[in-house]
Amino acid sequence: MSEACKELVKYLQLGSRLDLKDYALSQVLGLTGSEEGLDFVIDIPELLLSLLTLLSDTNLTVSKESCLALVNISAGTKGAAALINLDIAKYHTNKLVHAPNDITKTVLNFILNKDSHIADPCCMILSNISRNSQLVEKVICSIEESEFTFDVIINAFTKNKYNSKGANLHYLGPVLSNLSQSPTVRKYILDKDKCVIQRLIAFTEYKESVVRRGGIVGTLKNCCFEADYHSWLLSDGVDILPKLLLPLAGNTEYDDEDNDKLPAELQYLPEDKEREEDPDIRCMLMEAIIQLCAAKANREYVRDKNAYIILRELHKWEKDRKALLACENLVDILIRTEDEISADNLKEIDVPEDLTEKFHKMDSEFLTEENS
Repeated sequence: MSEACKELVKYLQLGSRLDLKDYALSQVLGLTGSEEGLDFVIDIPELLLSLLTLLSDTNLTVSKESCLALVNISAGTKGAAALINLDIAKYHTNKLVHAPNDITKTVLNFILNKDSHIADPCCMILSNISRNSQLVEKVICSIEESEFTFDVIINAFTKNKYNSKGANLHYLGPVLSNLSQSPTVRKYILDKDKCVIQRLIAFTEYKESVVRRGGIVGTLKNCCFEADYHSWLLSDGVDILPKLLLPLAGNTEYDDEDNDKLPAELQYLPEDKEREEDPDIRCMLMEAIIQLCAAKANREYVRDKNAYIILRELHKWEKDRKALLACENLVDILIRTEDEISADNLKEIDVPEDLTEKFHKMDSEFLTEENS
């Protein structure tokens, strides 16, 4: 099989006959649809380079199928690593064709080209290769070395109908979530002069795409790990709390006293108001609020905004066990008095080693049960 795959490489070139190229590409695409086939493809750098080169083919079918094959290859950690670490100079032998950039720069070129037909699958590739925490720094480094800035990426993501060919760029949401694993990217998003996070929080209620919505909520959750920015995030400058609570709210009617304590965006919600449908997104929203509750002053702020009543009704409605646990953890912080908590900053509490091991064991057992 390995030799047969290598034989296909000579047909997977920009100057090859279209019928032969199309046939060879269909064989490779088929292989990437199975775990066994992926193992063969990933171990042939010349083949990976050919697929990367064919993204620039003038035939749309060829470029799209090459892109889909790369989506499949990059979906696993081994394939993503093989693409990121591909030595293009070593394996590029066609001197008549300009060597492509590395995988990150190549797909960025297509994503940010307003006339690209393969922008969306290229977003999926970028999302795949940036997912693993061991690879994300290489992706970030490549972006910083490219002709595009993070400002350009944010502009493309937030602009309506950026792509003239109908690409929606929804998968840039997960890309931003993946990149925000890095403190460098988090600090870019949280730059008080750039207003990036203010542009992103609007997508927590983006009904057209769970992918975009989930990606942005993941990004916000990651940014909430930056404790130095918590007061600013909760202030009028960002006002993140209502944006995190609104997707968790249903159409419950509260009395006037409770309503008056809520942020304006959560008062007197319409009868057709529905909660976030995805349990993973609901978990991330609550995990973000938990992070914001690290310091005493911020916990008191969240309490004063009557977040508890939103969570109380959510808990009655919630069926997902993981989301229920997140809700209970957050409620536990909000209903306890500061005397009971007895710490100004929860992040500074030293948890005994035996309890840490116990909690890790409980989490592991919980996840095992959830996946069984």
